[in-house]
Amino acid sequence: MYQAYKFRLYPTNDQKTALAKAFGCCRWYWNYALNLCQETYKNQGKSLSRLAIQSLLPDLKKENEWLSDAYSQCLQSVALNLSTAYKNFFEKRGGFPRFKSKHGRQSIQYPSNVKIEGDYIKLPGKVGKIYCKQNRTFEGKIKTTTVSLNPDDKYFVSILVDDGKEIPNTSVEGNAIGIDLGITHFAITSDRSKYNNPHHTKKHARNLKKKQQSLSRKIKGAECTAHLKIGGHLRFEGGSNRRNKALKLVAKVHSKIRRVREDFLHKLSRKIVNENQVIVVENLAVKNMVRNHNLALAISDCSWGQFTTMLKYKSEWFGKTYLEIDRWFPSSKTCNVCLNKVDSLSLDVRNWTCSKCDTQHDRDINAAINIRNEGLRILSLGTRDTANGGDVRHRGKTSVLLDAIPREIGSQHSTL
Repeated sequence: MYQAYKFRLYPTNDQKTALAKAFGCCRWYWNYALNLCQETYKNQGKSLSRLAIQSLLPDLKKENEWLSDAYSQCLQSVALNLSTAYKNFFEKRGGFPRFKSKHGRQSIQYPSNVKIEGDYIKLPGKVGKIYCKQNRTFEGKIKTTTVSLNPDDKYFVSILVDDGKEIPNTSVEGNAIGIDLGITHFAITSDRSKYNNPHHTKKHARNLKKKQQSLSRKIKGAECTAHLKIGGHLRFEGGSNRRNKALKLVAKVHSKIRRVREDFLHKLSRKIVNENQVIVVENLAVKNMVRNHNLALAISDCSWGQFTTMLKYKSEWFGKTYLEIDRWFPSSKTCNVCLNKVDSLSLDVRNWTCSKCDTQHDRDINAAINIRNEGLRILSLGTRDTANGGDVRHRGKTSVLLDAIPREIGSQHSTL
């Protein structure tokens, strides 16, 4: 079973320079290969294979000697990742490959020859040993290692390990739970538990606004010392150095929001998986839902997709059953007692009474119970067909299971 471990790196200034050169070389090679693939398809109607892209490296290194600043296998991994990106695009699992920018997150991949030596990780090439803050140990064979630099100037390493263990067989013996995801309450379960939405972005909105306002006052380009008289006041026009510092401050706020969100999702998903054997959720089309501009920010802040991903791989760790039912199943409009279905139920109606059995329903709890019952019905019948007419499959639908299962944070001192 593959598992990924992510640690914080603390490189020296010389190592930061070496990594920056490696990031630049791999980024340039990616953009060069992607442009060549597009031109080849435009002129000849076909694209280039991974071997064809890798065969360009010897001549490119002769023309551009600075490409030797990056480890050779890192450049070869670029060709592999580009061919994988094209494959995912043609199989409707991802978007079209895009050009990479020197702004934003940077990363390189080492396919082999990486060693853990005490508190240090030894990378091949010119980088050498880097101090690595390891908050947990692991056993197994290291497959690939990815070194990344976030916009907030923090370095991380993600190590993909094959621990040699088999994924345990799934079982349905035990407690079953249905989960209805929402905005006011992040998750409502069939056992009538409600988990409030922390609203991470809203909590940090004031700090983020101040940092973004400061950034908006900085000008792009080379540093300038000119003074302009605007409205009777002298104004100093800052340069790119000040703007870069303001950019990092904004990036730190976004990094903080991301970390607290992931912490909440990890803890809640771990609690649900520990307490239940069968977990049933709806297969939501989040990409379509965020097209509603009134709810786009709130839905994006919830990270429902990431939450279901965590539920799925954690369920597989311990042999538990994770099931997604059809998003078109009328869970909110169906009475869980007599199965009476109402014709319409607007979003502002949070409580309703069944016209046949006079049962009073909390909209969200009723939906969670119906989701659980539908999941159990599917498991008992051994079919994916739902009660409302069959399993609806949409183009571009991807599975939430990742080949590399991220290891959960195990220390309060972790920087992830």
